[in-house]
Amino acid sequence: MPQSQTFSNTPIAAYDNVAGNHYDKYNTGNPIARWLMNGFLSAFDTLAAQSGAAEAFEAGCGEGHLSLRLERAGLNVRGVDLEESAIAEARANASDEGAAAQFDVADLYTLDPATHGAPLVVSCEVLEHVPDPDRALDVLTKLAQPWLLVSVPREPVWRAMNMARGKYLGQLGNTPGHIQHWSASGFEALVSRHARIVATRRPLPWTMLLCRCD
Repeated sequence: MPQSQTFSNTPIAAYDNVAGNHYDKYNTGNPIARWLMNGFLSAFDTLAAQSGAAEAFEAGCGEGHLSLRLERAGLNVRGVDLEESAIAEARANASDEGAAAQFDVADLYTLDPATHGAPLVVSCEVLEHVPDPDRALDVLTKLAQPWLLVSVPREPVWRAMNMARGKYLGQLGNTPGHIQHWSASGFEALVSRHARIVATRRPLPWTMLLCRCD
């Protein structure tokens, strides 16, 4: 399946999904980035705990950082990602921690409730990469039994912050692989077409939603 980590002349419709960049924001040593990530993780912990779930499934788990964070909080966790290299790293990270989390390669659009459903479904920093976010949310809401936790970069703040640090200037601050862009209200409007939003957090520069899908 074709993948892309940068912009190209290939029409987005030709892709089932678009891979992201590989900046390790979870382990950054930059103090400002670390402060921003602490805000993101605090919001994530709050919303995940609010669900009360004891089991979680992460769609687009990357290297497994959020899945392993959920396991450390006491949840049973499974995760999938499109990229084999990310899953290999997620498995290595789980092994290093002695964690039980299971990670597999899968495309979001192929997931089904019987195999991948869970009381809490997490998909953070994923929807900005997909050509058809409504289709992706259709899949995610069917998996969520009943909780769904999603987040995306908040625009135009995200791009403005990239440009302020001199990144992706030729793309007006757009991170490679981001093909969807939402303000906080725009993202809430999108998600509310598919699920009931229970709680919203806006850790700079993200929008994060906890939803019920029953």
